[in-house]
Amino acid sequence: MNYRPSDLLRGADISDDVLRALPKTDLHIHLDGSLRPATFVELGRAAGLDMPDDEAALRARYCPGQGTGSLPEYLAFFDHTVACLQTAESLERVARELAEDAAAANVRVLEVRFCPLLHLEQGLNLDDCVAAVYRGLLAVDRVQGGIIVTGLRTIDPAQSLELAQLAVNWKGRGVVAFDLAGAEAGQPAADHREAFYLCMKHNLPATCHAGETYGPESIHMAIHRCGAKRIGHGTRLVEDPELMSFVADHRVPLEICLSSNVHTGVVPSVGDHPLRHFRDAGLRVCLNTDNTLFADTDMVRELRLAVDTFDFTLLQLEDIILGGFKSAFLPEQVARDHIELALAEFASIRDKHGLDGLVASGGAS
Repeated sequence: MNYRPSDLLRGADISDDVLRALPKTDLHIHLDGSLRPATFVELGRAAGLDMPDDEAALRARYCPGQGTGSLPEYLAFFDHTVACLQTAESLERVARELAEDAAAANVRVLEVRFCPLLHLEQGLNLDDCVAAVYRGLLAVDRVQGGIIVTGLRTIDPAQSLELAQLAVNWKGRGVVAFDLAGAEAGQPAADHREAFYLCMKHNLPATCHAGETYGPESIHMAIHRCGAKRIGHGTRLVEDPELMSFVADHRVPLEICLSSNVHTGVVPSVGDHPLRHFRDAGLRVCLNTDNTLFADTDMVRELRLAVDTFDFTLLQLEDIILGGFKSAFLPEQVARDHIELALAEFASIRDKHGLDGLVASGGAS
């Protein structure tokens, strides 16, 4: 492999302009945690919520703060945003705006997850919900958007099975996978195994929130009993070196969400996150936003956090970005096309921003 001086550019020496220009994926993002603040205000007022005009006041009232205390406390904030998403129009709008914002950050592949069961209070059915979100994603052609239908650990497993059937029915028409989310303690993913089995039977891949706030045994269950092809968060995998080796050897991707993990108290600070350890151990990792509203973030800011905190070089960051394209629930040839285009753009960005000259003139050490 031929290396360039800009491979050594690292940390704070990598500018925001470069981070924005890099092609990206966002494979772990919740629709109901990612409204634009102004849209949340408008839809919230229509839903009867008392919405302040000031964004800081809005966040103080309706968004979890850093280190909320527990994941269940954090998840309670979704009640307010879900109340705003009970019509086809609101679901379509928020999905479209989410795709527009992703495109502005140069995200090329966006996999949006949501639980349609939560959006039926005003007469929609499950198919209406998926159709509305899909219309919103299709409206932005600069982003390849997909839907991950999400079950919840707190619902009856029969309802998760219904959602899995919904995902199978929409396979090839916007839905790319099934997921299970929610607090892990006392609510094992295996209780919902029939939903995962149905997806496996129909060759629909699944991801699973696991190892976020519970131990590595939750990750073991997601992979070995539920057939998950990716792991949402997976932060506590670091506690089981043998399982971590399995995950690395079998290229099971970890969907990393730095800001969110700090906000939920999964890690005390970004610097305590095991991302660097995972990458150095050879795991496939990808960076994601999780909830752009609640975490007050976007993909550029997540990359900024990663390079500043862990002093990644540009080459290491590009490798993490490629991990996202390799991990996306895409047909193999489509993924290859994205990867080849990304590699070409990496070189073009280096030339456009004169990064090799920056290193030569002492801009990186």
